[in-house]
Amino acid sequence: MDEHAEKIGLLKPKLPQYKIENIKEPNLLRDVFPYDEVPGIQFDHKIVPIAPAPDIFITDTTFRDGQQARAPYTVVQVLDLFDFLHRLGGSNGVIRQSEFFLYSDADREVVDKCLGRGYRFPEITGWIRAVKADLEFVKSMGLKETGMLMSVSDYHVFLKLGKDRKQAAEDYLEVARAALEAGIRPRCHLEDITRADFRGFVIPLVQQLMRLAEEGDIPVKVRACDTLGYGVTYPGAALPRSVPKIIHSLIHEGGVPSEQLEWHGHNDFHKVHVNAATAWLYGCSGANGTLLGFGERTGNPPIEGLIMEYIGLTGDTNDIDTTVITEIADYFQNKLKTRVSPNYPFVGSEFNTTRAGIHADGVLKNPEIYNIFDTDKLLKRPLGVTISSMSGLASIAYWVNRHLGLEGEDAIDKRHPGAVRIHEWVAAQYAKGRTTGVSSKEMLLQARKFLPDLFESDLDRLKAKAHEIAAHIVEDAVEMLEMKSMKPAQQEPVMQGTLDENPFIQWIYVTDLDGKIMTRNIIHAEDRAKYQDVDTSVNLSDRPWFVGPLRDGKVFVSDFYISRYTSALCITVSAPIRDASEKIIGILGVDIRFEELVKLEEQE
Repeated sequence: MDEHAEKIGLLKPKLPQYKIENIKEPNLLRDVFPYDEVPGIQFDHKIVPIAPAPDIFITDTTFRDGQQARAPYTVVQVLDLFDFLHRLGGSNGVIRQSEFFLYSDADREVVDKCLGRGYRFPEITGWIRAVKADLEFVKSMGLKETGMLMSVSDYHVFLKLGKDRKQAAEDYLEVARAALEAGIRPRCHLEDITRADFRGFVIPLVQQLMRLAEEGDIPVKVRACDTLGYGVTYPGAALPRSVPKIIHSLIHEGGVPSEQLEWHGHNDFHKVHVNAATAWLYGCSGANGTLLGFGERTGNPPIEGLIMEYIGLTGDTNDIDTTVITEIADYFQNKLKTRVSPNYPFVGSEFNTTRAGIHADGVLKNPEIYNIFDTDKLLKRPLGVTISSMSGLASIAYWVNRHLGLEGEDAIDKRHPGAVRIHEWVAAQYAKGRTTGVSSKEMLLQARKFLPDLFESDLDRLKAKAHEIAAHIVEDAVEMLEMKSMKPAQQEPVMQGTLDENPFIQWIYVTDLDGKIMTRNIIHAEDRAKYQDVDTSVNLSDRPWFVGPLRDGKVFVSDFYISRYTSALCITVSAPIRDASEKIIGILGVDIRFEELVKLEEQE
């Protein structure tokens, strides 16, 4: 209505003005949130109209809220995921922004490297507390926008911050004003909005924020944060839980333009995705989510779900590449070793697998009978088939090729001996009276048994992990000036530090080009007696770990062997040490206890 009035030259309606009700005791809305009961959903039976924003988009919090649900991503992993977000959202910025912590040196290194990608979308923004000192991190990184935490429920203002509403509002406004003075767009995160007093605190605070924006001539954004997932979409539901009324009130009473409004939800009551989509429908431009929905506690709106919802609502892909969703899922499962539920929409291993007992031939004839859309085209995920008593050899081969990603010459034929053995096992199951379909877990177990060459063993995976970690250690070490000096007095402290930081390392040493060990035994204290008989005069120039780096100038990783000193299962990793002219002047060797590395992998 306001937009139409503006088009035909009518005056904009004046917003009702509200003042902060600075109560002395917190209003915890006990009639809505009794705490010792499931909170009831209250209705006022009033309806607000659907009024979608002219431009809707997605924002990302994978590296902020999403990272609070797991171990921190490495720099390389963040860069990989950031690249995926860029490709998924396309050149028109359907995924508009991505937010990052800025507190530690590691946080700022990640942001700096992501900025180095030079992408327009997603724009990198910060996240800070509403504290002036935190604003310095944003300035130092040169970011144009930052989120700032502004708790709005009395649960947070009184019980967490120990303030009253007036004090909290003054502090929030002071930091927002400081950001505007520095030329930074503040994005005000109204934490716990679904338990807040709207007209006693939320709306008057937002009105003051909008006045700051007018004075500074820089947009002030507002993020409505459903921190505990209390939001509901039902027509006639009452504030503070009604998502339609939250958005309507922020726009028509708070004066927040749609393009400056964003929704951030959590999935505590299984409503995270529909709440975000509803916010879009009622005028909110931005929906905030994370990759695969991973986020604090129950998680956030899954970005892949928001992508599909965006296409469904707008009828436009807008340069979105939906096939990237499958690449992201594969990365989480294979690189990050993150378990994804088999029935998880769009990315689970069985999300498009029918359990109707159909044959592979039937899938190939008409997949539309069972598939939501052409998952092969849009997600590079062909329709799957459940193995049952009616499954023939073609179904077995199709299942194996589909689940193991085997194509072309790598794909197995239905006459493959392994497929025949699996088919015999399936037939035996139903001969014993089985009536249910064979699960993917069971099929994978049989495939591992009868088609072992198609699988990477746990030992192979651990070998690869050992190679990766060890190679990284020696590559970093040989680039240090102390190591390049070829002076044991300078090298040994560096080597000792490397040993101390990596307890799975057993022994570190440096040899000259004649294969003679130059350094003292850099070993753990408990191993000293075992190494006391090491003969440093022995010529080691015939050892593979010595010859390898000299031959090709690269890091060398040995096969497994039993250490003659500790009797532990080990690998040796070595790398060339070079001078300023890139000439090889020595070899750094590192012996690693494989068992200790396995323990590290299990902890990760």
